[in-house]
Amino acid sequence: MSDKICVRRSSIHGRGVFATKRIRRGSRIGVFEGVPTTRDGAYVLWVLGEDDEFRGIRGTSSLRFLNHSNDPNAEFFADELFALRAISPDEEITCHYGEAWESEDDRAEPDTDAPWNPTEVVDFEDLDRRSA
Repeated sequence: MSDKICVRRSSIHGRGVFATKRIRRGSRIGVFEGVPTTRDGAYVLWVLGEDDEFRGIRGTSSLRFLNHSNDPNAEFFADELFALRAISPDEEITCHYGEAWESEDDRAEPDTDAPWNPTEVVDFEDLDRRSA
């Protein structure tokens, strides 16, 4: 586990990932590690491969405990997690799970009829333009 993060009880849901020290905007937080899977479910991250096919990773690292937010402070680029803005020590690190998780009260269950639930890939050049 990175010395930047730890897992502990979350006010959002169950366990969450928290910053142990200040994380700068654009910094790499960690890698989503796990085993390949073709089935969606809890702790699965879908990433777009070089062959333009989605592949699932069933998480085994601390990042599997990331909670969803409609206003996330981190985003995946493939299997690497980066800070979208500065993250303070003790702040929960969140990401957006994708459109299947959006709901009015932010507690929706995933669309289980979907064959996969890919996360959005952040364009860091666009991020720099938006935050300037």
